[in-house]
Amino acid sequence: MKIIAQNKKAFFDYEVLDHVEAGIVLTGDEVKSIRAGHVNLTGAFAVIHGGQLTLINMHVTPYSHAYEKKENTDRTRVLLIHKRELNRLVGDIARKGVTLVPLKLYFNERGLIKVDLGVCKHKKAHERKEDIKERDIARQTRRELKGL
Repeated sequence: MKIIAQNKKAFFDYEVLDHVEAGIVLTGDEVKSIRAGHVNLTGAFAVIHGGQLTLINMHVTPYSHAYEKKENTDRTRVLLIHKRELNRLVGDIARKGVTLVPLKLYFNERGLIKVDLGVCKHKKAHERKEDIKERDIARQTRRELKGL
């Protein structure tokens, strides 16, 4: 599994409750651009609309050698998952404060581009501060143990 892009801000802003793997519908020049690493997941999210799971706000830079230059970089892209997974996600999203956030974009073993979606709950300011404090304590403990 080769990771193309990660949404590091999502791990800071959200608490990840569950993971879901989904395929993504792309055009040919978008695939070329993503293979080159010209993709950004920051600010992207997924919604269920009309019985389909769609990814909104994922930025893919237009491929420089494309025949037709399309400037629609932030278009809505359809995500592909099984029907029973979609029904489970509908139930999860129905809870207050739960959203679907893309955590990473990667190639699977067959070379297909997949999206790792996280069922996430937004963190409060005090929860973020506690996480930072716990990381600092763990880092300090590792330093002291290394020095012994």
